Amino acid sequence: MTKNPLHTFHIPVMGLAYTIDSPIRVAQYGISSVVSIADDDLIEKMRNFYSTKFNIPYEEISQKFHDYRAERITSYLNLVDKIVKQKFESFKTELTESKTALENFMSMLPNSSDIKKGFQNLLDDGISFKENIQHYIESHLFPGEIDVNIMTKLDKDNFKKNEQLPIEFNDAHAALRGFAHSNLTSSVVLSAGMNPRLYSYFENFKDFYPDMNNKLKKKIILKVSDFRSAMIQGNFLAKKGLWVSEYRIESGLNCGGHAFATEGLLLGTILEEFRQKKQELAQSSHELMIKALQLKNMPFPEQPLATKITVQGGIGTAEEHEFLLETYQVDSVGWGSPFLLVPEATCVDQETRNLLMKAKEEDLYLSNISPLGVPFNSLKGTSNEILKQKRIQDNKAGSSCPKRFLALSKEYDKTGICTASKKYQDIKLQELENSKDTISVSYYEKVKTQITEKSCLCVGLANASYLENNIKIKGQAQGVVICPGPNMAYFDQEVSLKEMIQHIYGKKSVLCDFDRPNVLVKELKMYVDYFRNEIESISGEVTSNQLKKWNTFKSNLFEGIEYYQNLLESTFYFKTDLHKIKEQFNFYKSELTAIKIPENC
Repeated sequence: MTKNPLHTFHIPVMGLAYTIDSPIRVAQYGISSVVSIADDDLIEKMRNFYSTKFNIPYEEISQKFHDYRAERITSYLNLVDKIVKQKFESFKTELTESKTALENFMSMLPNSSDIKKGFQNLLDDGISFKENIQHYIESHLFPGEIDVNIMTKLDKDNFKKNEQLPIEFNDAHAALRGFAHSNLTSSVVLSAGMNPRLYSYFENFKDFYPDMNNKLKKKIILKVSDFRSAMIQGNFLAKKGLWVSEYRIESGLNCGGHAFATEGLLLGTILEEFRQKKQELAQSSHELMIKALQLKNMPFPEQPLATKITVQGGIGTAEEHEFLLETYQVDSVGWGSPFLLVPEATCVDQETRNLLMKAKEEDLYLSNISPLGVPFNSLKGTSNEILKQKRIQDNKAGSSCPKRFLALSKEYDKTGICTASKKYQDIKLQELENSKDTISVSYYEKVKTQITEKSCLCVGLANASYLENNIKIKGQAQGVVICPGPNMAYFDQEVSLKEMIQHIYGKKSVLCDFDRPNVLVKELKMYVDYFRNEIESISGEVTSNQLKKWNTFKSNLFEGIEYYQNLLESTFYFKTDLHKIKEQFNFYKSELTAIKIPENC
């Protein structure tokens, strides 16, 4: 039976904790969401919590188990799957027995939904309502997908008694194995770029290959920054007989979490290329996949399998949502940060949620706190920031590093050290101290800040779930790290799931009164600011490669502005604010023109 999605939005992965149990909260309503499977310790504690809550037997999987990381992930995903199915069956019964419940559910569906229209016809008919509605529900309703996320770069080598374990025990490899062995029929979202070793590991699991009926039990979603990246990664996997079922495009800067800026390519121009070349992308992968499957003596599809294109990053109004769906023919639009203010959907402690509600534009910024060395969307005033600054003032900078998921630096230890750890920062600070007499005071302070500003994301991004669910937090106090996108500034109230969904579909608004910029304008502003900062912060000699990169970046931004200006002349959207949007594009075009690239190298 073909599953037709109930909704035109999905909830992307957020942090380690914020969507760790979102499927349990929202899947019964047909809403798909993504669970991070990076932190097996958090996962094990949540399995214990939900096993107790739903009276399901629980047996701890300790680190003494041979393959504990993968087994923890498998067991938790199986538990989530079981609970979602139970809740979905109860929900179907409720819809069958209560017209009020059915009408309430219908109010959460888009007006264009054929399923909603079918429900309305049954209500209007009224004859044999219960029997007909029960049959209709069984035929048309499905729970939302329980997808998982693996950040491909978080593939740390692991050791036992100072001996390196085989590669399949690397963090991302074990996480993939945990998902592959689970009962789920869903997708793994691969983010943060290409990891050839991890991609090759997919070949070990039959669920990622099409069966005799051309069905995939488990699917691959690639989060990509542009079409070129999608083609390279899609073809790499296709050569192994693996199909990418969805390309998930995220704004490089107007998003939450880590920010991977493009080379000045704006979201609209990226989506336009995908719209024009979607068939080319699918055909290229299909031809390569067939050859690979034939060599493996495995069944292969005669025609390309379904390929979805989705988008996320900074969307905040129903008009923007509809614009992306219609203009670029995407299959779904991701709504992340606004759902942090929906207790029914995400796992956030009340103190942090209150901080999010109060956040203004100036409170949301790109920081350098990530040990990965990638710009990280941050919120001022978090408990993590306060505790970290207190340790710095007390000359105790750095984290105890209990989880080590980001212990990727091998500068001082072959087993890896996290740059946010006290061990690493002590070494770096001592080196800095030793050179104090040869450098300026300002340079000394600058480097000291660069060393100590790193935060323990492994603990900070997990703590919210412990606080919300009253799970004891052991070890050094790290507080909460949260990574909303800039869009968070325009949402200032805690809302129900129903209210947020109705906002997405244009039935009401939950935006604050603040003058929110259009999603296209906001992203352009961020790229112009990012570009200006890149040039102004450069020190030392500028290389020819750097100059080439900057010129490409600036050229791409100009092309993006021209593309949007032409698009606005023909689109039916944004007519109310059209004059203002045009003025803003002209303003940022002049701002970009004023940024001068150094001529010498």
